[in-house]
Amino acid sequence: MAIGMLIAAAVAPPLSARAQSADDPYTIMRREPGTRQPKPSEPWLAPKYKSPRGTKQHAHLPRVREPGVQAYPPTPPPIYVPETGRLLPNLPGLPGAGVGGAETGQDRAMRCAHQAGVYGQAAGNRDAYVGACINQ
Repeated sequence: MAIGMLIAAAVAPPLSARAQSADDPYTIMRREPGTRQPKPSEPWLAPKYKSPRGTKQHAHLPRVREPGVQAYPPTPPPIYVPETGRLLPNLPGLPGAGVGGAETGQDRAMRCAHQAGVYGQAAGNRDAYVGACINQ
């Protein structure tokens, strides 16, 4: 009897499996109304956007501003080094990252650390020089 059932199952035509019925309203894989079945050789494209009530949608392109020429910031006054009793001039800097090329605190700290390396022993204690330069 079991052999007969196995033979019947092997000979019977396979039934198509369906995960959901065609009229299931809760499926997310349902094709949108008004679209056609794609051919196997072409990719499926979503329907073009149709604006509500026939209004026209226009793309708003922002105007491109040309960058203005940034002037170099004024060089700060020289720094007095109390250990050596000398005035060391500040090196000229590039425009900072602030609004309109203003020097920010990070720009100033970077410039002062660079100057301390350039002046070397003439700056005396490096940490004191950088601190005095930043707080100037």
